[in-house]
Amino acid sequence: MTNHFVDYRNADVILIIGSNTAENHPMGMKWAMKAKEKGAQLIAVDPRVSKSASMCHVHARLRPGTDIAFINGMMNYIIENDLWFKDYVLNYTNASFLIHPDYQCEDGVFSGFTDIDGKLSYDTATWQYQMDGDVIKKDPTLQDPNCVFQILKKHVSRYDIKTVCQITGTSEDTYRKVCEMYASSGKRDKAGCVIYGMGITMHSVGTQNARALCILQLLLGNMGIPGGGVNAQRGEQNVQGSTDMAMLHGNLPGYLGMVYANKHKTLAEYIEKETPTGYWSNKPKFLISQLKAWYGDKATPENDFCYDWLPKHDGKNRSYMSLFNYMDTGEVKGFFVAGQNPSVGGPSTIQANQAMENLEWLVVYDIFEIETAAFWKRPGADPSKIKTEVFLLPAAMSFEKEGSVTNAGRWMQWRYKAVNPPGEAKSDLWMFYNLFNTIRKEYQKGGKFPDPVLNMVWDYDLPGEEEPDIAKVAKEINGYEVATGNVLSGFAKLAADGSTACGNWVLSGYWFEDKDAKVPACKRRINKDPSGMGVFPQYAFSWPANRRIAYNRCSADPAGNPWNPQKPYARWDALAGKWVIPDVPDFKATEPAPNPSDPPIPVPPEKSAVDAYIMSEDGHGRLFAVKGLSDGPLPEHYEPYESPFRNLISQQQNNPMALTFKTGLFSKIAEIGSEKYPCVAITVHLVEHYQSGATTRNCPSLAEISAHMFVNISPSLAQKIGVKNGDDVIVESVRGQITCKAAVNGVCVPLMVNGKETEVISMPYSWGFMGIATGASANDLTPSVGDPNSNIPEYKAFLCNVRKANKS
Repeated sequence: MTNHFVDYRNADVILIIGSNTAENHPMGMKWAMKAKEKGAQLIAVDPRVSKSASMCHVHARLRPGTDIAFINGMMNYIIENDLWFKDYVLNYTNASFLIHPDYQCEDGVFSGFTDIDGKLSYDTATWQYQMDGDVIKKDPTLQDPNCVFQILKKHVSRYDIKTVCQITGTSEDTYRKVCEMYASSGKRDKAGCVIYGMGITMHSVGTQNARALCILQLLLGNMGIPGGGVNAQRGEQNVQGSTDMAMLHGNLPGYLGMVYANKHKTLAEYIEKETPTGYWSNKPKFLISQLKAWYGDKATPENDFCYDWLPKHDGKNRSYMSLFNYMDTGEVKGFFVAGQNPSVGGPSTIQANQAMENLEWLVVYDIFEIETAAFWKRPGADPSKIKTEVFLLPAAMSFEKEGSVTNAGRWMQWRYKAVNPPGEAKSDLWMFYNLFNTIRKEYQKGGKFPDPVLNMVWDYDLPGEEEPDIAKVAKEINGYEVATGNVLSGFAKLAADGSTACGNWVLSGYWFEDKDAKVPACKRRINKDPSGMGVFPQYAFSWPANRRIAYNRCSADPAGNPWNPQKPYARWDALAGKWVIPDVPDFKATEPAPNPSDPPIPVPPEKSAVDAYIMSEDGHGRLFAVKGLSDGPLPEHYEPYESPFRNLISQQQNNPMALTFKTGLFSKIAEIGSEKYPCVAITVHLVEHYQSGATTRNCPSLAEISAHMFVNISPSLAQKIGVKNGDDVIVESVRGQITCKAAVNGVCVPLMVNGKETEVISMPYSWGFMGIATGASANDLTPSVGDPNSNIPEYKAFLCNVRKANKS
């Protein structure tokens, strides 16, 4: 999230898209309702009548998988009707920047598309800026056909209201109302907030879906302001924290780019290739401090801070779906599972369970015997033919251990242990600390390349305690001075000479003691909001640097005057000659004085305005992405990989760069317009069950409240197949079938898509064959297709059929 939950209350218009905030993030919805109480307009864009949609002023249904068409159409409406925030766009985005004259998007494919022996990629040379030496060429009139604004205008011009509604199935009147209502936020004294969730990300175009929302917000001047932003509702309480700590295979902690064996043979080579301009020019400080945290005294300038010891990525796709494909082919032979339940929560779970049969060993660390631990005895399996050795280790529940959690708003908070775990259950920290200690003992006997293992900093023993010293771990992540051991106040103190150690630069400062609270920043709970705008600067720690609203220089015009004087955020006080802001500036508000003993010198507004997006190499918000995306510089509508329809926008049916599997267990995809599978399906969350249901289906009261797996179908579909509410139905896709209850109601209704009535169905994915309440898994039906940037699976748009189950 660029903003935070409490900040929702400052919005004038809220667009909830791809998220059921009221059900899945109720405390977030609380603040959206505060805005509504003050007169804000709420819009829900959702295929279903969700709890959130029922609380909004406008609900626009759309066909799953058509978000880009919907959002691009909003941009077209805004540009055509001259509703974009011109001063903001001209000064704070790359709208005026000139792009290579050979750039084009022709029939759904961008320039630079290559196909070499079936391996598809983009050469991004024509996506780059035109340069005059080291200076980007610009056209401040925004009239040059090669300027970003004109390219964007041309790109979205194809998405007129009629075409968008033919694709999405949204009624034209409702769609026009959404465009009008949200475009009203593109004024100096208004703020529009976007709230999105996995209904945006879980697509083969998931990253571009999110990009489209960012461009929409930039056009309206809704980034960096109170009540604005692009705000992702994460899937659970600490998903943000896990990605910060490099859960994904392409990152090191703190979103530092992964080190690849084929292109980063030395530290110098990594720094040369991976250090951009702008604030990211500090990347060497971040990486070297990280190496120092991991290898301690052994990391010196003479040995490149033990860079050679750092494990290098082999360049293969090591994302979730690919790992299961490697199990299928026999390349992956062991699997350690913690904090997830792939036999229920992953895509294509029938095939995933089959792939796990090829494993030599499986370790599952959980509080219950979940489906993944019991995959060898699942219905239909023959345990005598499965040779996988399974180890089930008892875990501690969240309230049975202490540690930090980071919510979707980037607020890092310390959660204390309420009770001790039962029996032999252990915390994650104990588990991994002792696992590595055991591995290290084996390496002391010998082994290939033992130095990194034997010399890793791993001194977290706490005398007299069974648990490791979590405060010492926290300090290492935060960062400290090597010579003194003093905790660093923030990442600005990091150095590239080995004098600082820091496990994760973006979190630096969270363990630094607050002078008023007398505890580390993440533990503080000072419930004061001097600004009255929901900032609460001494409540928890918001990374980076305790900043609550990202890009906050953009809340004021280039002269430093707040766009909205009624809600001033960053403001240049001309009389005092300094910046006034209730938050940590996300721009260079001061610079060091020539004499180090003198106070810092305020940076005047005209200077800070040119780098308002400090983390962007060119200092501007990018309407057009010159780098970072593998599937195009602008969002383009492609149909989901399973779709009833041909693409109305171009001849390019699907995202050409999407992650797919051509052979093997995970290659099954329904044909376009399949008559056998005519319904468009999505998977959803429930308030009664948590994720795969491993915990909540073992809770008697919740198992009773929501006991049965079900599928939401429309009354018209129920009549067509001859079922009523509560009857058993079979839901089937090209990958398999499940039996569940029919929930016949108005949650899902057919949409008129390009003249054809199209049924939409939805299923929760929180059931499996273990626990008190058991049922079929919706993910038995979902495809193994993924976004090419994030590799997230396409759970939110696939084809199914629903039929009445025969009585046995």
